[in-house]
Amino acid sequence: MQLHHLHSIGKKPKKRIGRGGKRGTYSGRGIKGQKSRSGHRIRPAIRDLIMRLPKRRGFANRPFGSKPFSFNISDLAGKLKPLADGAITLDKNLLKKINMLPSGHRGDVKLLGDGEIDFAVVVKGLKISKGAKAKIEKAGGSVDADKRR
Repeated sequence: MQLHHLHSIGKKPKKRIGRGGKRGTYSGRGIKGQKSRSGHRIRPAIRDLIMRLPKRRGFANRPFGSKPFSFNISDLAGKLKPLADGAITLDKNLLKKINMLPSGHRGDVKLLGDGEIDFAVVVKGLKISKGAKAKIEKAGGSVDADKRR
């Protein structure tokens, strides 16, 4: 045996279709479409998932956490007027009792300064705006200072 008699027993080469011969006009590829073209490659499924992601500016920079539930002094004054025989302590529990907070609310609550109040209120454990603080103190109330923002 000589060197030119040796041959590989390895993988058989893939048949190259579409080069003439007895395969007909479309060479087993069908008529049209991605699979009939030369160099066709099926797009991976992950590419379709990437294309569905939002491409708006700031999508990745969304702030963590939720906004506080906010309401105005005018909303509060109408609900608390019947209870105003002494200084009222305003906190989350009282807000739930007078149906100002949704039942399952767990986040922060902020009091805003739109409207007027004419009775004393002591605010505890709530965030409060500067305008609301000024109006409450003007009416004779006070604000727990550690939660003001």
